[in-house]
Amino acid sequence: MKKIITANLNGIRSAARKNFFEWMGAQQADIVCVQELKAQAADMTPEFLAPAGYHGHFHYAEKKGYSGVGLYSRMEPEAVQIGFGNGEFDAEGRYVRCDFGSLSVISLYAPSGSSSPERQEAKFRFMDAFLPHLAELHRSGREVVVCGDWNIAHREIDLKNWKSNQKNSGFLPEERAWLTQVFDGLGWVDVYRSLYPDATDEAYTWWSNRGNAWANNVGWRIDYQVTTKGMAATARDASVYKAQRFSDHAPLTVVYDVG
Repeated sequence: MKKIITANLNGIRSAARKNFFEWMGAQQADIVCVQELKAQAADMTPEFLAPAGYHGHFHYAEKKGYSGVGLYSRMEPEAVQIGFGNGEFDAEGRYVRCDFGSLSVISLYAPSGSSSPERQEAKFRFMDAFLPHLAELHRSGREVVVCGDWNIAHREIDLKNWKSNQKNSGFLPEERAWLTQVFDGLGWVDVYRSLYPDATDEAYTWWSNRGNAWANNVGWRIDYQVTTKGMAATARDASVYKAQRFSDHAPLTVVYDVG
């Protein structure tokens, strides 16, 4: 069994104050991927670096208080890769990969384009750069799990108010078509959706801080575990944890039946 969790923390210090690490320690997960650290190396406490005996590996953004990803594992990885070889986006701290035998696990934080037209253009550049990387990963012959905040809801079923969001970042036709290319073109699998093809309200992983989105469950499913087909075939259960709030996202857990 392998239990893998992905969670956008919207600030590791903020999430820690909301007892994320206590919750994480109780989950008995093998691997925990986190995104949006909003911290630099100098900000990382012993609790952040190695909580509950986990090994931690991180990709920090050059810009303070921005982006950043991490991957915690019970086993020390055999190899670690920081960044995916793109100067623009590696400077933003968006990718860390750890290898365990024939399995690679990646913590990914894809850009959001909602803050400005300039950031949407950056998001499109990321998509153009990341698709060939995903193709290369898929051809590697390894089993791979890409965990993280992809900042795109794929289908109408993946957000509450899809009709009114068709011209908004995160549900643009170009973004949705790109994810379709990831899944149908390259052969990656959206594990949660493969297990629960019709899930709606219980599938959401992010809620806007505006209005009463959380209270009314006006959410989006933008956090994924995307895997190679072999790994996806072993997935037994997936769940979104909403009993406590650590950030504007909720953790997504998948249990895989692998050694």
